[in-house]
Amino acid sequence: MTERRVIGWLLVALLLGGLSAFAAGRIVTARETDRLVVATAADARLRATLLVSEIARFRLLPLAMADDRDVVTALSEGRTDALNRKLEALARQTGAAVIYLIGPDGRAIASSNWRTAASFVGNDYLFRRYYRDALALGAGEQFALGTVSRKPGLYLARRTATARGVVVVKLDFDRIEQAWRAAGGITFATNPVGVVLVTSRPDWRFAATVPLSAPAASAVRADSGTQVLQAPPFRRLPGRRSMLVDADERYIEVVAPPGPDGWRVHLAVPAASIAAAAGIARAAAALIVTVLLVGAWALRERGRRRAKRTAGLEAAVAARTAELSREIEERAAAEARAADLREGLRQANRLATLGQITAGVAHETAQPVAAIRTYAANAEQFLLRGEIDEVRGNLRAIGRLTERIGTVTAELRGFARRRSGDIGAVPLIEVVEGARLILKERLAHVAFEMPVIPADLIVLAGRVRLEQVLVILLQNALEAVDGHAEPRIVLSMRSDGAEVSLTVKDNGPGIAAEVADRLFTPFATSRANGLGLGLVIAQDIMTDLGGSLRLLPGDGGACFDVTVRRA
Repeated sequence: MTERRVIGWLLVALLLGGLSAFAAGRIVTARETDRLVVATAADARLRATLLVSEIARFRLLPLAMADDRDVVTALSEGRTDALNRKLEALARQTGAAVIYLIGPDGRAIASSNWRTAASFVGNDYLFRRYYRDALALGAGEQFALGTVSRKPGLYLARRTATARGVVVVKLDFDRIEQAWRAAGGITFATNPVGVVLVTSRPDWRFAATVPLSAPAASAVRADSGTQVLQAPPFRRLPGRRSMLVDADERYIEVVAPPGPDGWRVHLAVPAASIAAAAGIARAAAALIVTVLLVGAWALRERGRRRAKRTAGLEAAVAARTAELSREIEERAAAEARAADLREGLRQANRLATLGQITAGVAHETAQPVAAIRTYAANAEQFLLRGEIDEVRGNLRAIGRLTERIGTVTAELRGFARRRSGDIGAVPLIEVVEGARLILKERLAHVAFEMPVIPADLIVLAGRVRLEQVLVILLQNALEAVDGHAEPRIVLSMRSDGAEVSLTVKDNGPGIAAEVADRLFTPFATSRANGLGLGLVIAQDIMTDLGGSLRLLPGDGGACFDVTVRRA
């Protein structure tokens, strides 16, 4: 009778322990999966931001070199010695893989690797898409294998100021891929069609993560220069974000939001910690239930058997405690790696900010310089015809524009020292006429309407900075109506006592919805050759002046409203 009772107790203990272990395993698996997905998503966003910042930093290099004096000399006179040395030093300082200049015939005429046996000088690049896009659109980008090095990289191209050549910067991702490997997990970036380009696993490069049609696969191979697109290097499992890597190792995959180029960063981390935690929970649940039931039965036994069971329980608890201690150490190491990644991101952001300031200087002085060039050319023609009064008027206009350039650079220096310009009473008509002066030649080719502005209408602003906002808005409107059969721009004004509003409206194609949502963020633009900095600068100026700049909804064309305070 006693033996049957013992067997019954054991059967009940096994049944309840198994059910408890199953339930505990399911609960802990779900909880640990949620925790791992949240932590991995944050890590993936950090790595994606680091990648976007790195590309943005290097994208400014060809823009800065497009109107370089040595570049112009090399294209016009064929003298390349100074340019070769400059490109060599610039590549060494910035970490670019190679920087080179392609002439109008499609052949490289200067390169940062001009001293090496693998020099690009003399190579023909007519077949490269980035070269054709840069000549046609002003800028081009292409991820491909190098024809000489056979190393993959992102080619960033920009048409020169004379439109006779193309400056190209090749960016390789060795440093980022090495950082990804050191940070743990498997990180890879895919292009919009799902082909792996940048990865911590080099054997995954040019693998298609999703099925591609035959034409799409052929287009990717032709554009990238690779012979074969690999099959997916992993197998996704049914359920939440799970996939098998290397045939039998399970990973949890998280995908960061797409970047400006449509690239997506994927981060896959081993799911072993989930299985280990679930195993510990199952073992603990089964152990607890078993101990409780067996303990109830053990009360009937003598002290010898009680002591024996207690010793076994202590050994099991010690083993479980050791496992938990190892897990805590692993988590601490993962947090240390995340801290290293965040420091790398902060450094990349500082470099990207420096690039934005450089691009801002070029952006804000481009229109006055272009206007000076036009007035100088017209003055030469007037001088040949003996029209001295017209020459004198153009020279005075040139003087006002050079004064504006000096004021703009002084404002930018003040911004670098975190000091805002002076704000005072300014006649609004002077601001509007100043903007018309800068864009006089371009406005002559469109139907431009503006209201009669009273000479005594005074606003609180900085004259040059408010004029700068109007130039940006009118320039954007001119870009929008370029190619329109009947281009038209309307400048209107309204005043309601304490404030004055100026509205710039064009009959161009308008602002696309996907661009409108991030219109006032850096590098958001719908133009192939646009920087995406003008509206960001304009909004910052209006905020500093105590006014506002906003996009007004409407059908047909774009409409921007500038509001300032009356004096």
